[in-house]
Amino acid sequence: MIVRHLLQHETSASRRTFLRGIASSASVLALGGCTSMAATGARYDASSLSAEPTLLVATTRKPANGGRAKPWFGPERASRMTVARAKLVPPGESRFSLAAAGLGDWRLDAVEPVGGEVSDVLVGGEVLIYVHGFKQTFETAALDAAHLADGIRFRGQTMVFSWPSKAGLFDYAYDRDSAMWSRDDFERVLNAVVTSPSAGRAHIVAHSMGTMLTLESLRQLYARHGDTVSDKIGAVVFASPDIDMDVFSSSITRMGPLGRKITVVTATNDRALALSGRLAGGMTRVGAAEKATIERLGVRVIDASDAGWGVINHDLFLSNAEVRKVIRRSIDTSAA
Repeated sequence: MIVRHLLQHETSASRRTFLRGIASSASVLALGGCTSMAATGARYDASSLSAEPTLLVATTRKPANGGRAKPWFGPERASRMTVARAKLVPPGESRFSLAAAGLGDWRLDAVEPVGGEVSDVLVGGEVLIYVHGFKQTFETAALDAAHLADGIRFRGQTMVFSWPSKAGLFDYAYDRDSAMWSRDDFERVLNAVVTSPSAGRAHIVAHSMGTMLTLESLRQLYARHGDTVSDKIGAVVFASPDIDMDVFSSSITRMGPLGRKITVVTATNDRALALSGRLAGGMTRVGAAEKATIERLGVRVIDASDAGWGVINHDLFLSNAEVRKVIRRSIDTSAA
């Protein structure tokens, strides 16, 4: 019961907002959240989202209210993937802004389905694709994508790939199956980027359960294109991957050079993955494994066990400034 309470509390959107506020107003802490932007305009070193707060969306969730009114997309599985643009409101742009006090946060203002394919929304340049994990609504996934892109000051388009999660503590099996069910559509997203003559490289950050979906889609993409796809895939970051170690190992060996692009962010004290391992019959998850064990597979590993101050330590890629720097460096050094 205590573990369940901690997990539910740790993954709540309100807690993330509170942590980001504390981090922004108390610079002595290492837990920076999204970078607050002045209402007068974006800084030269800010993310593209701060200047043009439009998030690309690809989702396998069933639309709610036609995808045009809150909650936009629900937990059910859709018959076809939806491509959309989401209008965001950056911190500091509301009339009664709390950004100056470090309590500002991104908001999702509107979503507009485009009725086309991913290739229709790509305008050139590099793309950052965020794939969320367990227990996420469409809105929390979209805002996490914004926090991530702004936190690492990404210059390019940002996309969230949102698969159907019930966002419930006891819906682990449904979420896991929904993630795997979405792998073909995520491959379509990646294929659109790598085959687009105007798009640059795709950088991928996947979290928790979303890493398994991403791994499978990359494996399928490599089976389709072979080594030629490597030039269009940049950094691939698996944050706290909820993947069986044996499954991960067998997939890496079949992905050629794509496997060597992966950076894994681990924490041996990740309580959420410890619980996931017990649910999986005692099998250690990649995100909670020892660094040396994963490095033997030829992938880069960042051990963030000492980076968090919470009791769960499962979303350090959003809540810890040092982990965000790792993601930024992975993108900067990923040139083929």
